[in-house]
Order: sequence, then C-alpha cells, then structure tokens
Amino acid sequence: MMGTVDIFNHKLLDIIFESASYGTVIVDNNGKIQYMSENYCAFINMDREQVIGEYVVNLIENTRMHLVVQTGKSEIGDLQFLKGNFVIANRIPIFEHNKIIGAIGTIIFRDVNEWKEMNRHIQDRLADKNLFKTETENEGNSRYSLHDLIGESPKLIQVKELVEKVAGGKITVLIRGESGTGKEIIAQSIHRLSERSNKPFIKVNCASIPEQLLESELFGYEEGTFTGANKGGKKGKFQIADGGTIFLDEIGDMPQQMQSKLLRVLQEQEFEPIGASFPKKIDVRIIAATNRPLEDLIKEGRFREDLFYRINALQLFLPSLRERKEDIPILINHFIEKYSSEVGKRITTIDEKVYTMLRHYHWPGNIRELENVIEAGVYLAENGHLTIKCLPDYIQSYKTSNQPKSLKEMMEDHERTVIKKTLINVNYDREQAAKVLGIGNSTIYDKIRKYKLFH
Repeated sequence: MMGTVDIFNHKLLDIIFESASYGTVIVDNNGKIQYMSENYCAFINMDREQVIGEYVVNLIENTRMHLVVQTGKSEIGDLQFLKGNFVIANRIPIFEHNKIIGAIGTIIFRDVNEWKEMNRHIQDRLADKNLFKTETENEGNSRYSLHDLIGESPKLIQVKELVEKVAGGKITVLIRGESGTGKEIIAQSIHRLSERSNKPFIKVNCASIPEQLLESELFGYEEGTFTGANKGGKKGKFQIADGGTIFLDEIGDMPQQMQSKLLRVLQEQEFEPIGASFPKKIDVRIIAATNRPLEDLIKEGRFREDLFYRINALQLFLPSLRERKEDIPILINHFIEKYSSEVGKRITTIDEKVYTMLRHYHWPGNIRELENVIEAGVYLAENGHLTIKCLPDYIQSYKTSNQPKSLKEMMEDHERTVIKKTLINVNYDREQAAKVLGIGNSTIYDKIRKYKLFH
C-alpha cells in the first residue's frame, strides 16, 4: 500500500482535485487504484467504491499507469482513447526516498478538439509576446502570426475568427484579396495555429518562377535526369514541406501543365519528381492565394475548373483597406512606432491633417502601400514632427469628392458657384456682376482671379 497517499485522506484529495476541470487517478507501485476523483469516476461510469483497490488496467482502457510505476518515466500529453473519446493524458511517477511508490495520472480534456483549441490559444498568446519560436521559424520560414494583422474593424475581426476556426486539420484554404492586403500573414497564421506549427512552412510564388523551372522547383528531380543536374538530385518544395504547410501564392498564374500535376497531389497525396520511376507519398497541407478572378480564368480556359473546386474547399476573403478605413489611424500609429525604432527617430507629434489625408486616399496598394508611405514619412520627419509635407507628392496631391471639407472650403465652393452663375447671366460683364452681387468692382476682379473664372 502506498504510504504517501495515506498522509492525505480522500476528503483532502477531493478538495485539491475536484475543483480542477480534469480527472485524476492515483495508483500504488503495484498499479492498484488508491484514489480517483469523482469527475473521473463519472467519466468511466463507475462509483468510487467500485474502483478503489482495483488494478488500473481492469478499469481504464488503454491505460499506461501500471507501466509508469515500473519505468519511473513521466508521460506528458499522450493521446489516449477512452470511452469512445480521445483524451490527453499525463502520467507522473511518485517517488519517496528515491523509490517509486506510485503514480498520479490526469486526463486533461475529454475532447481532442478542445485540446487543439487550447493548443492554438497557447501558441497565439506566445506569438503575441514573441516567445513562440519553431525550428522552421529560425530558418526564416515562418515569421507572421495573427497579431501582425493590425486592426479592429468588424471585417478584420471576422477574418481573424475564421482563421482560428480553420487552422486545425488539413482542409485546403484559398485566400482571396487584393495585392497588399496581407494574404501571406493569413497563410502563416493558419500554419502557426495548427498542429503542423513545428514543421516547415514553405512559400512558392507561382508567378515569379519561370514556367520551365516550376516543375523541378515544386517536385524536384532524380540524380542524372539531365545534364548539369545536382548530384543526388534535388528535393522539391513539396518534399521539403512534408508534414507541414505549402503556400502557393498567386496560384492564378500557375501554368496549366502544372495545374494538372497539382491536382494529382491534392487527389492522391503523392507527387512524382522529374525522372523518378515511382511516385512519392506526401503529407502536406496546401494553402493557396490569389488576387485574380479565378472564375473568369476558368471561363477563358486558363484555369482548371476541377483544380478550382479542389483548392476552394474553404475560401477566406481579405478586405481591402478601403473596406476598413477605420483601421487606418491604428495602422499609421503601428507603422510609425515600427519605423521610428528602426530609423532611430522619435516622432512626438503627428499633424491631424496626416490622418485626414490618409483616411481619404483610395489605397490601391492596400496595407503594403500605407506602410511604405509611413516609412518614407518617418525618414523625412523633422524635429519629431510628422506633417503632410513628409508624405509622398502623389498622396499630397490626391483629391477625392468623398473627402469631407471644412466650413471655409464649403463657403468658398458656394461663393465660387454663385459668382460663376452671375457672370454667365450678365454675359461676363464684371461691373454688372459686381452690382448684382452687391460688391465693389475691385472685389469682383479679385474673386475672378481667385476662382479662375476667366471667360
């Protein structure tokens, strides 16, 4: 009988363990149950009186508690099938004077999906504090998380929530959105919140690789396939990404021949290197992205319809910056902080006109364009002041009918309209116009010059 457990009676153990959300079992060094929490008893549909003193292997299916008291080795985060559910089990040996006297086991979650959700939550929080570093990230493969998608607009929050929902599993995701909206951030966030986060994240830009090189880049080749081939052959991106995620950016620009080969990867979970005699099995999650209208490309015969339905298992739309302009002030402040640190400048004041001008610009380049504008602005800022003069000329000269006007501007617009209409009515007789308007002749001439109302 295990001496240590005798020190604590069941009432005290209940106080300790029943408040927890997991089930607890304690066995002695013979594998006999000495304690089981009420919630664990309920989970296996037995009363506590029935389990105390019984061999753990007789009551808990797929248990390894009896092995832990023999090996003395802890087993943390093991997936165990119990009562028709997967649970996450921890098993820890108990020592007294360097002798194993028993073991304590817990089932942390009754649903593996709950474990996955918690795992994503933990990784998300670590990423937020820059504490989460994977081996592949150190190699430069994965840098972004959802916290790099800056903004609080309803459309952006909806995107973030969807990313968290789809991150688990292996479902193929198609990310759609204009250039510069952050599609790669989304792809990397899905990878980092998935169970594949400690495996490679490999990006392929389908538009930047010449067509004749794309096949060897994606699928590799065998040794001796062609003159000049690397000794030992070459691994393709799919093989490098095995177990992890491959991100096919600008998939709408993929040549049709490669579309057929990609379809096979999706259907058969295998690929064939150039010059290989047999295909190779692969376990890769595919995330694709495009800023092009794939439906139109299908009608034009430039994109395979069957491939579209394969990659379109789940679509995720990223809003343009024009669709979430309420995020612009937040983004401005974020990029100012980022580039102030990089440049070694301290921006103390930001002209309110900067916010007004940038809020009403149409942003065809989206977030990427805004970031470039702010980076340039920080470099040009003087004495810690960021003014509209620090912004690129094309931003300063941009005008839009949607931009709200000041009271002075509205009054001037009205004055210009009235004077022009009066001049037209009097056949551009300036003195007559001045008389109709009740102003002096010199004043009417000044107004005509100001508003450029020359006939």
